[in-house]
Amino acid sequence: MGDDDEMAGAGDGGTSAGGLGPGPSPDPATWGSMANWTEAERECWFMGPFGGGMPGLVRRIRRILDVSQRGLAALLGVSQSVVARWETGRTSPRASAVERLLGMAKVRATLHDEESGEEVTPMRADGARKHGGSRFPAHTDLRVTGWWIPRELRSMTSVEYFSSRDRSRERRDPAIHYRTGRRAKWVERLVRGVPDDHPALHQLVAEAEHLDEVREARRHPERAA
Repeated sequence: MGDDDEMAGAGDGGTSAGGLGPGPSPDPATWGSMANWTEAERECWFMGPFGGGMPGLVRRIRRILDVSQRGLAALLGVSQSVVARWETGRTSPRASAVERLLGMAKVRATLHDEESGEEVTPMRADGARKHGGSRFPAHTDLRVTGWWIPRELRSMTSVEYFSSRDRSRERRDPAIHYRTGRRAKWVERLVRGVPDDHPALHQLVAEAEHLDEVREARRHPERAA
């Protein structure tokens, strides 16, 4: 609603607008101005006050910024009716708009697990990626099996196989495997546990180096002793 629109009550013990229960009655002048309101503005008036969720978040940010719906709309480059629909819950702002809202109010949102109450953080930005640069599927667990070898050489024990493995070791390029099948993942997680996130590349390199040490110790137990 506009900066000049006042919703002051006129007396105690009256009925709230729209007959929604006890509360102050609106100023009679308000009813005259409602003729020029949009449908979203009228709905915003009749539905208030609001609970939590996204409508409450938008209202909280507007209160922090101390702006009207029109003022917030101007800051975001949208119409006032869009902000009104956010606050009535008829529509929700896009993720990019929510990010801008939080930034303008200088606040940050956190997610919490409903059962444990622990904070849930986004997946790390520096997680390992495929050779083409794309990310691994978020629902999978990454596992290192050694150093990367081209597919056409993986079933061979030729000189090319070992040369390729040695080059990957020099480049710090581990072989990263993951499973997408639900049952296969269940079995693997039963044995290895459920990782919280995808590791960074340097962590997977360290895992590949550890595998080298383990395999070397198995081949030469006398050295380990």
